[in-house]
Amino acid sequence: MDYVEIEVRAKSVDLAVEAAMQELGVTNREEVAIQVISDPVKGFLGMGGQDAVVRVKRQPARSRRSRGRNKRDRTPQPQPKNHTNRQQERSKGGKNGGKRSEKQSQREKPGGKHMRSESKVSDDRPNLSLDEQANVTREFLEGLVEAFGLEGSVSTNIEDDVIIVDVEGDQTEAMVGVRGSVRSAIHELTRTVLQRYSKDTARIRLDIAGYAERRRKALSIYAEQLIAQLMDEGGEIMLEPMSPADRKVIHDAAGAHEGVASYSEGEPPRRYVVLSVTGDSSEEE
Repeated sequence: MDYVEIEVRAKSVDLAVEAAMQELGVTNREEVAIQVISDPVKGFLGMGGQDAVVRVKRQPARSRRSRGRNKRDRTPQPQPKNHTNRQQERSKGGKNGGKRSEKQSQREKPGGKHMRSESKVSDDRPNLSLDEQANVTREFLEGLVEAFGLEGSVSTNIEDDVIIVDVEGDQTEAMVGVRGSVRSAIHELTRTVLQRYSKDTARIRLDIAGYAERRRKALSIYAEQLIAQLMDEGGEIMLEPMSPADRKVIHDAAGAHEGVASYSEGEPPRRYVVLSVTGDSSEEE
């Protein structure tokens, strides 16, 4: 059993070594020889990754006993004649005895308690250009489409410091969700990924399977109908809660009509638009 060698796979090298030691019945790493065959490889969104592979061999019991015996039988080495015992020097009140170094004194509080040094975490993210941010966005969404198992293409364009992203393809409709809920989640995920690569990030306008354009046209028609109703009946109309993008479509439609005002109320995600007939038109987000 002294020369048993096993190969183990796990999410990390440490986990693989620990599993191998448990199988060999060993609790001390000094009793085994470890060979890392391959390091773990992270996959995309948890898919396509590879585990770490290690080969662990139990050392011969004789060599372990000899090492322990040599350690116990080790005799103290004679000290040089000019060696001065620090404890004796402190007891005699030597030159440096009893004095604390300046750095040690700074690390300690009154009463001998050590202070924890606070270290600031530096932000080493670069400031990517708009083109570089667009490339990161496109590559991430292309990988996301592939991870979904769908066929589609991703194109990016920059307009007024805004990254315009279009995910096109018949199958990509599955990435829209009810009332664009999945698209909104993908939009937030894309922003989060971009923030990991760059300090200052541009705004992203994401459309999947043409949903955003269809939604904008439908809301514009709906807003025109409500405005016509207001002009005939007066009063106010409170709409259902909407996303910021949808609310902007309603505000834009109201702003195109003189004597119609729009404003937002409520807290996200229950924020909604109110249309009213007044002589003062305002848009508020």
